[in-house]
Amino acid sequence: MPELPEVEIVRLSLSKNIIGKKINKVLIRNRNLRFKLKFSFEKHLKNKFVINIYRFSKYLIIELNDKSFCIIHLGMSGTIHILKKNKKNIYTNTSFYHSPGLPKKHNHVEISFNDLTLVYNDPRRFGFFQIVKNKENLTNRFKNYGPEPFDKNFNLDYMANYFKDKKKDIKSFLLDQKFVSGIGNIYANEILYLSRINPKIPVKKLKKTQFKLLIKNSKKVLLNAIKKGGSTIRDFKNTLGDTGNFQKEFKVYGRQKLNCLRSNCTGVITKIVQSNRSTFLCKLCQK
Repeated sequence: MPELPEVEIVRLSLSKNIIGKKINKVLIRNRNLRFKLKFSFEKHLKNKFVINIYRFSKYLIIELNDKSFCIIHLGMSGTIHILKKNKKNIYTNTSFYHSPGLPKKHNHVEISFNDLTLVYNDPRRFGFFQIVKNKENLTNRFKNYGPEPFDKNFNLDYMANYFKDKKKDIKSFLLDQKFVSGIGNIYANEILYLSRINPKIPVKKLKKTQFKLLIKNSKKVLLNAIKKGGSTIRDFKNTLGDTGNFQKEFKVYGRQKLNCLRSNCTGVITKIVQSNRSTFLCKLCQK
């Protein structure tokens, strides 16, 4: 599943290509996504101008000129492709995960502008589109989500108060969107390794110094991933011909049975399962 950095890369790709442009046509080939697309969807988007594109957590938010918004969630396997007119379109993917070119199957939604068409591809169909009619409704849509790691409200006081008397382990909290928005399994592993914190430790046992490390390293890991183009596990190019390289910098994710990369550690990376998710850690330096 694309996590915050990957969705941010999609936002940047879309921002460079469709802001200020008019939507000429919307074609739905399959309405049966996670939430069935309403028959009013095409009519609402047609002839609207894209004013801006935002991201919250793992959601893309397209602002339209009538002050409404189109929310897009990519689910487990969703990708957005840009097909430019009069181009070969070898690399169409707006991000760095799944196919770099447009697949032949599972192209469910097409949004056309004068010079290009956006195609939403999703084999598993866990993604969705949702129209939100105004900013108040948009705020309410995300009211139960925690702050993003970049938010000033994701601070020491917030973390200390949230964790008070809680028994759950720290990794589960990092994946809980009610606590912090946008962190997924890959980056939770990397954040905990960088912070030298055992993923299984109950949050009530964490110290204030460890809170500070979690806040600092959440920002550090995600910003670095965005800078490197997200994590694909595989290498290939996006619409700009760039490659996503953050997976080459994984310190712990996917490195089971390999030596710990800390210069002063002789540990070996172990893989365990927490809540049906793969967790990677060095038991020597993550206490």
